[in-house]
Amino acid sequence: MLLVIDVGNTNTVLGVFEAKSAKPGAGRLLAHWRVSTIKTQMVDEYGVLFRNLFAMHGLEVSAVQGIVISSVVPPLDSTLREVCERYFHSRPLFIEPGVKTGMPVHYDNPAEVGADRIVNSVAAFEKYGGPCIVVDFGTATTFDVVSRKGEYLGGVITPGIGISADALFEHTARLPRVDVRKPPRVLATNTVNSLQSGLYYGYLGLIDGILERLMAELDENVAIVATGGLAPLMGGGSKYIREIDDLLTLEGLRIIYERNQAHVRRRNEHAAGNETPEGSARETIGTVPKPD
Repeated sequence: MLLVIDVGNTNTVLGVFEAKSAKPGAGRLLAHWRVSTIKTQMVDEYGVLFRNLFAMHGLEVSAVQGIVISSVVPPLDSTLREVCERYFHSRPLFIEPGVKTGMPVHYDNPAEVGADRIVNSVAAFEKYGGPCIVVDFGTATTFDVVSRKGEYLGGVITPGIGISADALFEHTARLPRVDVRKPPRVLATNTVNSLQSGLYYGYLGLIDGILERLMAELDENVAIVATGGLAPLMGGGSKYIREIDDLLTLEGLRIIYERNQAHVRRRNEHAAGNETPEGSARETIGTVPKPD
C-alpha cells in the first residue's frame, strides 16, 4: 500500500492507495481521513493517531510499502519523518527539490511555488487535461493555472473564507460567530442569516470574479476544478466551477510518487545522500512554504 499525506496549515489529509499490480482495480484509494494539523503534537501522538485510523478501516500498518508527503508546515516535517520511520518502518518521500513532477514551472522563481499547488496541478492535468484552473479552498484559497501543454503558468492567492470570517468576528463587538453556509436567500431578515449571506455570496463573488478574469487572460476553453475542505459548499454555487474533486491532492501525491520510483530506490540505496537529484529546477518543487 501507498500512504499519502497532505499537511496543510489547518488540516492534514491522509489517504491509502492499493499498490499497483496486474490485478483489476489495483491502485485505487482504499481509505482517506481529514484531521487537524497540530504543530505541538509529538511523534508518538501522531503515531498512535495514524495507527488508530488504519485500525478503524481494518488496514495493516505493515502493508505500507511507501509514503509520500506534501507539507506547507515545515516545523512538522521532522516529526512526520520520524513517525514514518518509527511506526511504518519506511522513509517518506517529501515533495521538495529533486522530486520530479513532470510539469514545467513557469514561475519567476519555481522554488516559491508551494508543494501542494504543484501537486494539485499535476493531478488536475492528468485527470481533466489542459488548460485547467484548480481552485483549492484551504486556509488560503489558491488558483493555479495549467496550460494546454501541461505547464504550470502561475496563479492567485487570496485569504480563505475561514480567515475572512474570523477577521470579521474578531473586529466586531456585537456580531456573533456563525457557521459558514449557504443561507436560504441573499436578502436576510436576521443577523445570523445576514452574516451568512455576506460571507457566502461575498466570497462566491470573489471566486467567480477572479475566475472570469483568468479565463479572459487565457482566452480559451478551460476546465475548472475545485478541491479542499469547502469545495463542495463554494464550488456548487460558482458559475464557472464544473468539477469538484475533494481528493485531488491525494491523487496528485500518488502520481508524483509513481513518477519518482527510481528516485526513491536510489535514495534508499544511498542513504548518506551523496547523489545529486535528477530533474531540472523548473520541473521540481520548491520548499518555500505557502498557505494551503
